[in-house]
Amino acid sequence: MRDTPGVLICGHGSRDPRAVEEFATLARHLTERLPDRHVSYGYLEFARPVLREGLDTLRRQGVRDVLAIPGMLFAAGHAKNDIPSVLNGYQAETGLAIRYGRELGIDTRMLRAARDRIEAALAAAGTGVSRHDTCLVVVGRGASDPDANANVAKVTRLLWEGMGFGWAQTAYSGVTFPLVGPALDAVSGLGFRRVIVFPYFLFTGVLVERIYHHADEAATRYPDIEIIKAGYLGHHPQVIDTMLERISEIVDGTGNMNCQMCKYREQMIGFEDEVGLTQESHHHHVEGIGTAHDHHHGHGHDHGHGHGHSHHHHPYPHADHPLGPRSMKEDG
Repeated sequence: MRDTPGVLICGHGSRDPRAVEEFATLARHLTERLPDRHVSYGYLEFARPVLREGLDTLRRQGVRDVLAIPGMLFAAGHAKNDIPSVLNGYQAETGLAIRYGRELGIDTRMLRAARDRIEAALAAAGTGVSRHDTCLVVVGRGASDPDANANVAKVTRLLWEGMGFGWAQTAYSGVTFPLVGPALDAVSGLGFRRVIVFPYFLFTGVLVERIYHHADEAATRYPDIEIIKAGYLGHHPQVIDTMLERISEIVDGTGNMNCQMCKYREQMIGFEDEVGLTQESHHHHVEGIGTAHDHHHGHGHDHGHGHGHSHHHHPYPHADHPLGPRSMKEDG
Protein backbone atom coordinates (compact mmCIF):
# COMPACT_ATOMS: atom_id res chain seq x y z
CA MET A 1 0.00 0.00 0.00
CA ARG A 2 3.00 2.26 0.50
CA ASP A 3 3.25 3.07 -3.21
CA THR A 4 -0.51 3.42 -3.66
CA PRO A 5 -1.59 7.07 -3.86
CA GLY A 6 -3.36 8.35 -0.78
CA VAL A 7 -6.51 10.44 -0.93
CA LEU A 8 -7.13 13.83 0.66
CA ILE A 9 -10.66 15.22 0.81
CA CYS A 10 -10.51 19.00 1.01
CA GLY A 11 -13.31 20.78 2.83
CA HIS A 12 -14.00 24.38 3.70
CA GLY A 13 -14.80 23.92 7.37
CA SER A 14 -17.59 25.34 9.50
CA ARG A 15 -18.22 26.83 12.93
CA ASP A 16 -21.18 24.48 13.19
CA PRO A 17 -20.01 21.19 14.79
CA ARG A 18 -22.83 19.34 13.02
CA ALA A 19 -21.44 20.33 9.63
CA VAL A 20 -17.93 19.28 10.67
CA GLU A 21 -19.22 15.90 11.83
CA GLU A 22 -21.20 15.43 8.62
CA PHE A 23 -18.07 16.08 6.54
CA ALA A 24 -16.12 13.61 8.68
CA THR A 25 -18.91 11.05 8.16
CA LEU A 26 -18.66 11.54 4.41
CA ALA A 27 -14.91 10.95 4.67
CA ARG A 28 -15.55 7.73 6.60
CA HIS A 29 -17.97 6.51 3.92
CA LEU A 30 -15.37 7.24 1.27
CA THR A 31 -12.70 5.43 3.29
CA GLU A 32 -14.92 2.34 3.42
CA ARG A 33 -15.22 2.42 -0.38
CA LEU A 34 -11.41 2.70 -0.79
CA PRO A 35 -10.02 -0.13 1.36
CA ASP A 36 -6.76 -0.21 -0.62
CA ARG A 37 -5.89 3.45 0.01
CA HIS A 38 -5.01 5.69 2.91
CA VAL A 39 -7.70 8.38 3.11
CA SER A 40 -7.46 11.62 5.05
CA TYR A 41 -9.26 14.96 5.05
CA GLY A 42 -8.77 18.54 6.09
CA TYR A 43 -10.36 21.97 6.12
CA LEU A 44 -9.40 25.46 5.01
CA GLU A 45 -10.63 27.03 8.24
CA PHE A 46 -12.87 26.83 11.31
CA ALA A 47 -12.19 23.13 11.99
CA ARG A 48 -9.49 20.56 12.59
CA PRO A 49 -7.67 18.98 10.93
CA VAL A 50 -6.68 21.76 8.55
CA LEU A 51 -5.46 20.69 5.12
CA ARG A 52 -1.80 20.62 6.10
CA GLU A 53 -2.59 18.36 9.06
CA GLY A 54 -4.51 15.99 6.79
CA LEU A 55 -1.48 15.84 4.51
CA ASP A 56 0.80 15.29 7.52
CA THR A 57 -1.30 12.24 8.44
CA LEU A 58 -0.83 10.75 4.99
CA ARG A 59 2.93 11.34 5.07
CA ARG A 60 3.18 9.60 8.45
CA GLN A 61 1.41 6.62 6.89
CA GLY A 62 4.13 6.43 4.25
CA VAL A 63 2.16 7.98 1.42
CA ARG A 64 4.32 9.67 -1.20
CA ASP A 65 1.66 10.49 -3.79
CA VAL A 66 -1.67 12.15 -2.96
CA LEU A 67 -4.88 12.48 -4.95
CA ALA A 68 -6.64 15.57 -3.58
CA ILE A 69 -10.27 16.34 -4.36
CA PRO A 70 -12.32 19.35 -3.26
CA GLY A 71 -15.34 18.22 -1.26
CA MET A 72 -17.28 21.11 -2.74
CA LEU A 73 -20.21 21.38 -5.10
CA PHE A 74 -18.84 23.97 -7.50
CA ALA A 75 -15.52 25.59 -8.32
CA ALA A 76 -15.36 29.14 -7.04
CA GLY A 77 -12.57 30.88 -5.15
CA HIS A 78 -12.07 28.11 -2.58
CA ALA A 79 -11.63 25.32 -5.13
CA LYS A 80 -9.85 27.43 -7.75
CA ASN A 81 -7.46 29.40 -5.57
CA ASP A 82 -7.49 28.72 -1.83
CA ILE A 83 -7.11 24.95 -1.83
CA PRO A 84 -4.53 24.82 -4.67
CA SER A 85 -2.49 27.48 -2.88
CA VAL A 86 -2.27 25.34 0.26
CA LEU A 87 -1.53 22.15 -1.70
CA ASN A 88 1.12 23.81 -3.87
CA GLY A 89 2.83 25.30 -0.83
CA TYR A 90 2.88 21.97 0.99
CA GLN A 91 4.20 20.16 -2.06
CA ALA A 92 7.01 22.70 -2.48
CA GLU A 93 7.98 22.40 1.20
CA THR A 94 7.88 18.62 1.56
CA GLY A 95 8.34 17.13 -1.90
CA LEU A 96 5.09 15.17 -1.51
CA ALA A 97 3.51 14.66 -4.93
CA ILE A 98 -0.04 16.03 -4.95
CA ARG A 99 -2.44 15.72 -7.87
CA TYR A 100 -5.56 17.84 -7.61
CA GLY A 101 -8.94 16.83 -9.01
CA ARG A 102 -12.10 18.72 -9.81
CA GLU A 103 -15.14 19.62 -7.76
CA LEU A 104 -18.37 17.59 -7.70
CA GLY A 105 -19.88 19.90 -10.30
CA ILE A 106 -22.77 19.27 -12.67
CA ASP A 107 -23.15 15.51 -12.67
CA THR A 108 -26.04 13.12 -13.23
CA ARG A 109 -25.27 11.40 -9.92
CA MET A 110 -25.50 14.69 -8.04
CA LEU A 111 -28.79 15.42 -9.78
CA ARG A 112 -30.14 12.03 -8.72
CA ALA A 113 -29.16 12.79 -5.12
CA ALA A 114 -30.93 16.16 -5.37
CA ARG A 115 -33.99 14.51 -6.88
CA ASP A 116 -34.16 12.03 -4.00
CA ARG A 117 -34.08 14.82 -1.39
CA ILE A 118 -36.84 16.71 -3.19
CA GLU A 119 -38.95 13.58 -3.72
CA ALA A 120 -38.67 12.72 -0.02
CA ALA A 121 -39.95 16.17 0.95
CA LEU A 122 -42.83 15.92 -1.52
CA ALA A 123 -43.76 12.46 -0.23
CA ALA A 124 -43.81 13.76 3.35
CA ALA A 125 -46.02 16.69 2.32
CA GLY A 126 -48.58 14.47 0.59
CA THR A 127 -49.95 14.17 -2.90
CA GLY A 128 -52.67 16.79 -2.74
CA VAL A 129 -50.85 19.25 -5.01
CA SER A 130 -49.66 18.42 -8.53
CA ARG A 131 -46.16 19.05 -9.82
CA HIS A 132 -47.57 21.56 -12.30
CA ASP A 133 -48.97 23.55 -9.39
CA THR A 134 -45.65 23.46 -7.53
CA CYS A 135 -42.75 25.89 -7.77
CA LEU A 136 -39.24 24.64 -7.01
CA VAL A 137 -36.79 27.05 -5.38
CA VAL A 138 -33.19 25.83 -5.47
CA VAL A 139 -30.87 27.72 -3.13
CA GLY A 140 -27.13 27.73 -3.74
CA ARG A 141 -24.29 29.02 -1.60
CA GLY A 142 -23.66 32.13 -3.68
CA ALA A 143 -20.22 33.33 -4.74
CA SER A 144 -18.48 36.29 -6.34
CA ASP A 145 -17.65 33.91 -9.20
CA PRO A 146 -20.32 33.97 -11.94
CA ASP A 147 -19.27 30.51 -13.12
CA ALA A 148 -20.26 28.92 -9.80
CA ASN A 149 -23.48 30.93 -9.61
CA ALA A 150 -24.40 29.90 -13.14
CA ASN A 151 -23.93 26.25 -12.23
CA VAL A 152 -26.56 26.56 -9.50
CA ALA A 153 -28.95 27.99 -12.08
CA LYS A 154 -28.17 25.05 -14.38
CA VAL A 155 -28.97 22.58 -11.59
CA THR A 156 -32.27 24.40 -11.08
CA ARG A 157 -33.17 24.12 -14.75
CA LEU A 158 -32.23 20.44 -14.97
CA LEU A 159 -34.30 19.57 -11.90
CA TRP A 160 -37.20 21.73 -13.10
CA GLU A 161 -37.45 20.05 -16.47
CA GLY A 162 -36.55 16.58 -15.23
CA MET A 163 -39.09 16.55 -12.40
CA GLY A 164 -41.90 18.39 -14.13
CA PHE A 165 -42.47 21.35 -11.83
CA GLY A 166 -44.66 24.21 -12.96
CA TRP A 167 -41.92 26.76 -12.36
CA ALA A 168 -38.52 27.07 -10.75
CA GLN A 169 -36.43 29.84 -9.25
CA THR A 170 -32.75 29.97 -8.32
CA ALA A 171 -31.79 31.80 -5.14
CA TYR A 172 -28.60 32.21 -3.14
CA SER A 173 -27.86 32.27 0.57
CA GLY A 174 -25.44 35.18 0.27
CA VAL A 175 -22.86 37.15 -1.72
CA THR A 176 -24.98 37.39 -4.87
CA PHE A 177 -28.69 37.69 -5.66
CA PRO A 178 -31.55 36.99 -5.59
CA LEU A 179 -31.36 36.18 -1.92
CA VAL A 180 -33.79 33.67 -0.43
CA GLY A 181 -36.28 36.11 1.05
CA PRO A 182 -36.75 38.22 -2.11
CA ALA A 183 -36.89 35.06 -4.24
CA LEU A 184 -39.70 33.62 -2.13
CA ASP A 185 -41.54 36.95 -2.26
CA ALA A 186 -41.24 36.90 -6.03
CA VAL A 187 -42.56 33.37 -6.55
CA SER A 188 -45.40 33.92 -4.07
CA GLY A 189 -47.12 36.09 -6.67
CA LEU A 190 -47.01 33.49 -9.42
CA GLY A 191 -50.15 31.67 -8.28
CA PHE A 192 -48.66 28.31 -7.27
CA ARG A 193 -50.29 26.40 -4.43
CA ARG A 194 -47.04 24.84 -3.25
CA VAL A 195 -43.41 26.00 -3.09
CA ILE A 196 -40.61 23.60 -2.23
CA VAL A 197 -37.36 25.10 -0.95
CA PHE A 198 -34.31 22.95 -1.62
CA PRO A 199 -30.86 23.96 -0.27
CA TYR A 200 -28.33 22.67 -2.79
CA PHE A 201 -25.73 22.24 -0.05
CA LEU A 202 -23.61 19.30 1.01
CA PHE A 203 -23.91 19.84 4.74
CA THR A 204 -25.88 21.69 7.37
CA GLY A 205 -24.67 24.88 9.01
CA VAL A 206 -25.59 28.49 9.59
CA LEU A 207 -26.50 29.08 5.96
CA VAL A 208 -28.83 26.09 5.66
CA GLU A 209 -30.54 27.05 8.90
CA ARG A 210 -30.91 30.58 7.56
CA ILE A 211 -32.52 29.23 4.38
CA TYR A 212 -35.03 27.23 6.40
CA HIS A 213 -35.73 30.29 8.53
CA HIS A 214 -36.55 32.31 5.42
CA ALA A 215 -38.87 29.51 4.30
CA ASP A 216 -40.66 29.58 7.66
CA GLU A 217 -41.02 33.35 7.50
CA ALA A 218 -42.45 33.11 3.98
CA ALA A 219 -44.93 30.49 5.15
CA THR A 220 -46.16 32.99 7.74
CA ARG A 221 -46.38 35.81 5.20
CA TYR A 222 -48.19 33.69 2.63
CA PRO A 223 -50.50 31.34 4.55
CA ASP A 224 -52.38 30.36 1.38
CA ILE A 225 -49.22 28.81 -0.10
CA GLU A 226 -47.85 25.52 1.19
CA ILE A 227 -44.12 26.05 1.64
CA ILE A 228 -42.16 22.88 2.32
CA LYS A 229 -38.47 22.36 3.03
CA ALA A 230 -36.35 19.67 1.40
CA GLY A 231 -33.24 18.23 2.97
CA TYR A 232 -29.74 19.10 1.81
CA LEU A 233 -27.59 16.54 0.00
CA GLY A 234 -25.52 15.19 2.90
CA HIS A 235 -23.63 11.93 2.40
CA HIS A 236 -26.12 10.55 -0.11
CA PRO A 237 -24.69 7.43 -1.83
CA GLN A 238 -24.72 9.26 -5.17
CA VAL A 239 -22.53 11.99 -3.65
CA ILE A 240 -20.03 9.33 -2.56
CA ASP A 241 -20.14 7.81 -6.05
CA THR A 242 -19.39 11.21 -7.58
CA MET A 243 -16.37 11.70 -5.34
CA LEU A 244 -15.07 8.26 -6.28
CA GLU A 245 -15.43 9.22 -9.93
CA ARG A 246 -13.41 12.41 -9.32
CA ILE A 247 -10.62 10.31 -7.82
CA SER A 248 -10.72 7.97 -10.81
CA GLU A 249 -10.45 10.96 -13.13
CA ILE A 250 -7.15 11.96 -11.53
CA VAL A 251 -5.77 8.44 -11.89
CA ASP A 252 -6.94 8.23 -15.50
CA GLY A 253 -5.65 11.69 -16.32
CA THR A 254 -9.07 13.03 -17.30
CA GLY A 255 -9.86 15.17 -14.25
CA ASN A 256 -9.64 18.76 -15.42
CA MET A 257 -10.80 21.76 -13.48
CA ASN A 258 -13.63 23.70 -15.09
CA CYS A 259 -11.57 26.46 -16.67
CA GLN A 260 -13.82 27.08 -19.64
CA MET A 261 -15.78 29.75 -17.78
CA CYS A 262 -13.28 30.58 -15.04
CA LYS A 263 -12.95 34.30 -14.33
CA TYR A 264 -9.29 33.83 -13.38
CA ARG A 265 -8.44 32.47 -16.83
CA GLU A 266 -10.98 33.95 -19.23
CA GLN A 267 -12.28 37.50 -19.54
CA MET A 268 -15.78 37.11 -18.19
CA ILE A 269 -18.11 40.06 -18.66
CA GLY A 270 -17.79 42.32 -15.64
CA PHE A 271 -14.78 40.42 -14.28
CA GLU A 272 -12.20 41.21 -16.96
CA ASP A 273 -9.60 42.54 -14.50
CA GLU A 274 -9.41 39.27 -12.55
CA VAL A 275 -7.66 37.27 -15.29
CA GLY A 276 -4.26 36.09 -14.09
CA LEU A 277 -4.63 37.13 -10.44
CA THR A 278 -2.07 35.51 -8.17
CA GLN A 279 -3.22 32.15 -6.85
CA GLU A 280 -3.19 32.85 -3.15
CA SER A 281 -5.29 31.48 -0.33
CA HIS A 282 -6.89 34.11 1.88
CA HIS A 283 -7.45 31.45 4.58
CA HIS A 284 -3.85 30.97 5.69
CA HIS A 285 -4.27 33.30 8.64
CA VAL A 286 -7.38 31.55 9.98
CA GLU A 287 -6.45 27.88 9.69
CA GLY A 288 -7.71 26.18 12.82
CA ILE A 289 -9.24 29.33 14.27
CA GLY A 290 -12.52 28.74 16.02
CA THR A 291 -11.71 25.15 16.96
CA ALA A 292 -10.98 23.56 20.30
CA HIS A 293 -7.27 23.76 19.45
CA ASP A 294 -7.39 27.52 19.05
CA HIS A 295 -6.30 29.21 22.27
CA HIS A 296 -4.59 32.38 21.11
CA HIS A 297 -6.78 34.04 18.52
CA GLY A 298 -9.37 36.44 19.85
CA HIS A 299 -10.90 37.39 16.52
CA GLY A 300 -13.37 35.68 14.25
CA HIS A 301 -13.63 35.25 10.52
CA ASP A 302 -16.66 34.85 8.34
CA HIS A 303 -17.66 35.38 4.78
CA GLY A 304 -19.15 38.73 5.53
CA HIS A 305 -15.46 39.74 5.53
CA GLY A 306 -15.97 42.30 8.22
CA HIS A 307 -12.73 41.33 9.93
CA GLY A 308 -9.62 43.40 10.18
CA HIS A 309 -7.25 41.44 7.96
CA SER A 310 -5.67 43.18 5.03
CA HIS A 311 -6.00 40.51 2.33
CA HIS A 312 -7.50 41.90 -0.85
CA HIS A 313 -10.78 41.00 -2.50
CA HIS A 314 -11.28 42.14 -6.05
CA PRO A 315 -14.34 44.40 -6.43
CA TYR A 316 -17.51 42.46 -7.13
CA PRO A 317 -19.33 44.17 -10.03
CA HIS A 318 -22.75 43.77 -8.41
CA ALA A 319 -21.82 44.90 -4.91
CA ASP A 320 -24.00 48.00 -5.29
CA HIS A 321 -27.02 46.13 -6.64
CA PRO A 322 -30.13 47.09 -4.62
CA LEU A 323 -30.98 43.41 -4.10
CA GLY A 324 -27.44 42.41 -3.22
CA PRO A 325 -26.39 41.41 0.31
CA ARG A 326 -24.35 43.66 2.56
CA SER A 327 -21.59 41.04 2.68
CA MET A 328 -20.14 42.27 -0.62
CA LYS A 329 -20.60 45.99 -0.03
CA GLU A 330 -17.62 48.07 1.03
CA ASP A 331 -19.36 49.16 4.24
CA GLY A 332 -20.67 45.64 4.96
